Amino acid sequence: MQDESSKNAFGHITTGLIHHPYVPPSGFDAPQPGVFKASTVYFPTVAAMRQREWKDKSAYTYGLHGTPTTYLLEERLCALEGGQQCVLVPSGLAALALVALSVLSAGDEVLIPDNAYGPNKALADGELRHFGISHRFYDPMDPADLTSQITPQTRLVWLEAPGSVSMEFPDLPELVRRCRLQGVMCALDNTWGAGLAFKPFDLLNDAQIDPSGTGGQGSLSVDISAHALTKYPSGGGDVLMGSVITRDAALHMKIKLCHMRLGLGVAANDTETVLRSLPSMDLRYKAHDQTARALAAWWQDQPQCAQLMHPAFEGAPGHQHWQTLCERNPGSGLAAGLFSVMIDARFSQAQIDAFCDGLKLFKIGYSWGGPVSLVVPYDIASMRKKWPRHLKHGTLVRFSTGLESAHDLILDLHQAVQAHLPMP
Repeated sequence: MQDESSKNAFGHITTGLIHHPYVPPSGFDAPQPGVFKASTVYFPTVAAMRQREWKDKSAYTYGLHGTPTTYLLEERLCALEGGQQCVLVPSGLAALALVALSVLSAGDEVLIPDNAYGPNKALADGELRHFGISHRFYDPMDPADLTSQITPQTRLVWLEAPGSVSMEFPDLPELVRRCRLQGVMCALDNTWGAGLAFKPFDLLNDAQIDPSGTGGQGSLSVDISAHALTKYPSGGGDVLMGSVITRDAALHMKIKLCHMRLGLGVAANDTETVLRSLPSMDLRYKAHDQTARALAAWWQDQPQCAQLMHPAFEGAPGHQHWQTLCERNPGSGLAAGLFSVMIDARFSQAQIDAFCDGLKLFKIGYSWGGPVSLVVPYDIASMRKKWPRHLKHGTLVRFSTGLESAHDLILDLHQAVQAHLPMP
């Protein structure tokens, strides 16, 4: 309660409303953290303004440089993925762009897997090329091809596990080991694994690795993990956000200063939404995974399916690599809620489109990791330099499972297949 003198200390009500002296008592605690929105941050004195440091998260200086809300999410994401430092950006693609702009300069080269997320390829062919940074694509299923393409100009190698759309799972530890042997930095798009299927900074813990060629025990780690928080960490299909996580302090500072110069920031309410969703992420991820396996198993028995692309299924491209990396710990073996089906080449694109249009529970839309199941047909021929040798010919359809009943989703698939994909 304020006394009458403090209530009437200002001559005009507007001034009184802005500078009202009441401060809520400290000690409030609740399941969800507080949400702090700010561009301006107050300093008690000029001396304090000059002394505050935001780079180590010991203080606050400006909204773009961090608030209690963003600091908290960054630290929880580090715990999720096993990193030490994190910065937040407005989208998953922004995370990929930040990595490239932080570590690459004119004259440098970046290597990208041929099955990479399409916008990352477009970034390399557009802005990076404009800035004098060259790029080439390598076969992620052939570590020797990666080694053969590394040159003295190569500064960064992008990794994905599994590959976008076609879901090939590479020998990720071997690709990282070869980058180490060549002294080249590697960054992983870890959106699929999400810090749950495997740990990007602990790929071969206590295993015999040889990054320097001299032998020894240790762990094998990527240098950078980029994550589209839009997917599983958000979980609602309503937030766009990304993160860049590292363990090396010097590398983190390089990324953080680039982040500052680009003026990248995230909204407090979006940050709040991700913080609220994180506690259920492990449960949701496992539910998506179980549903995807049920649907993939159904597809495997359908004559319309020429090939199933789900890392956890025997015969899928890279299945053994998935087993080695994701099943090495008891109780793990996770594989997200994403898979693709190659529909028999005898079916036309018009028939495939009609099948997708005929689904009632699956919505047609990009992204994944939300509560609603999604479907998208893709033209692989237009996405690759040549048809991948490990893929059968046909039309690829990607499915992202939501949180609906697997039984209901299978019934929906069945009716659409019967109506639009009758066997010739």
